[in-house]
Amino acid sequence: MGKDAVLEIRRMSKAFGGLQAVQDLDLQVHKGDLVGIIGPNGAGKTTVFNLVTGFLRPDSGEIWFNGENITHLKPYQIVNRGLCRTFQLVDLFKEMTALENVMIPRFCDRVRQREEKGEKPWRGAMKYLEEMGLDKRFNERAKNLAFGELRLLDIARALATQPDILLLDEPFSGLDAEDAEILSAAIRRMHSKGQTMVIIEHRLRDLLKLVERVVAIVFGEKIAEGNPQEILSDPKVINAYLGERRE
Repeated sequence: MGKDAVLEIRRMSKAFGGLQAVQDLDLQVHKGDLVGIIGPNGAGKTTVFNLVTGFLRPDSGEIWFNGENITHLKPYQIVNRGLCRTFQLVDLFKEMTALENVMIPRFCDRVRQREEKGEKPWRGAMKYLEEMGLDKRFNERAKNLAFGELRLLDIARALATQPDILLLDEPFSGLDAEDAEILSAAIRRMHSKGQTMVIIEHRLRDLLKLVERVVAIVFGEKIAEGNPQEILSDPKVINAYLGERRE
């Protein structure tokens, strides 16, 4: 692994029948990074997350996390090593309160080994609700929360596992401008506190205001990597989103 690299993907590939979803992908994420992964619909972005978090197995290649090969580990094992994700479709415990939803992941082995003896699980859960601006909604059932609040609650739930890297899958999907700005502010706060994050997003305007580095993929293959300005002016990226320019 490179210096301070927390996550390294090495020539990872995955096909579904005749569809090559990911092709020889290389990617490094370093401590403190805020990285965005972009690409048109069907580019393989979510498949990358599914492979990294153990929901799928790559056909070839390796995934290394904190110096350990995690390629063949199960999702719960990967979470307990400090790599957690959200999903594009929010799926919470609707009949439970916001606080209860965040308390549940705090019973994972990773958190139980780290927390101080005698610490009440609800205290730690409240800390993550506060971080997402949901502390005043702690006693509200998830089914009664607005859509933007559900997005924030889903992130709070992932944060409760105390991840070294947090993977966010399309966090801005379905949000209006006001909720998008609330989420952006929450992501900035997390990053300012040192949280390493990788974000998949198709809403480029929201994403590019946040991230420091962008990886563009098309049909599962990396076509460009750089800062937001470099990516926006890259001919391969422009072609992928807008089609080839013709005179």
